[in-house]
Parts: sequence; C-alpha cells; structure tokens
Amino acid sequence: MKIISALFMSLLLLITIDGCNKGSVNPNIPRVVINITIDPNSTIYQPLNTPGGWLYLDEQAGIYIPYGSQGVIVYRMSMTEFKAYERQSPDSRFECCDENMQNCAKLIVGGNYPFVKDTCNGNLYQLLDGSLFTGEGLYPLIEYGAVYDGGLLHIFN
Repeated sequence: MKIISALFMSLLLLITIDGCNKGSVNPNIPRVVINITIDPNSTIYQPLNTPGGWLYLDEQAGIYIPYGSQGVIVYRMSMTEFKAYERQSPDSRFECCDENMQNCAKLIVGGNYPFVKDTCNGNLYQLLDGSLFTGEGLYPLIEYGAVYDGGLLHIFN
C-alpha cells in the first residue's frame, strides 16, 4: 500500500512540475481553454500526414478558437510526435505594429520553415522546440500539450 501511495505522489509531483514548466513565466499566455482533437492522418489535415508537416488550426480551418487565442500552429516532428504552439506572439500580445491597427502581431510559418516568424517584430522561433532563434524576444513560443494516441491528436492546455 505504501508503494502505491509513493508512486501516486511521485506521479502527481511529475505532473505538477511538468505543468509549471510549460511557459508559466510568460505573462502573455492567453487565458483561454484550448481543447482540440483532430485526426492528423485524414485528408482534411493533409499537411500533417508526414513528418515535417505543419498547419494552422483556427477558425479559417473550421476549428473553434476561443477569444484570446489567435489559433494554433501544429507541427509533426515524427510519425508519433507533434508540437502545438499558440499563434499569438509570446512577446507582444495583441500588439499592432502600425497606426491603422491593421498589421497586428501574429506568428506565421510559410516561407520561414522550419522557423516561425512574428509579423511585427520579425523574431524567428524554432518549430522543433519553440525557442527564440533570432531577434530580441524574451519568451519562447507558447506551447500547448500535444498527445497523439496513434489515431487522434489531442491539443490542450
């Protein structure tokens, strides 16, 4: 019985520590609940069918994204491992970089692959781990949990 209790407490401690390490020091983390489940092998999400593929999950892709989030960037690292990042800039939440409020900070991949670029300050972040590659940012990309069970990908915070 003591062994089971010790194992349970160890597991609880690991979960708590892991939860604390996921960008908890960044004041720009959106206060929203992200809970998305997709089949990354379906033709709907074709860019995710192979390692190295990426795509945006947002309202344009038919995914409900709560206010406060600008969508999610999903990257398939291998056949079994995915990364999921907030599309909001980790250093300039809802900041617009022109006086007409037309060009607001957003993260894009596109021609920057394998990096993510902030549209306002030009910072580049690595898709592999979310770390700052070039620029003057203070924080890494805001990462969400991404668990793949062999059929479905669950993205959550």
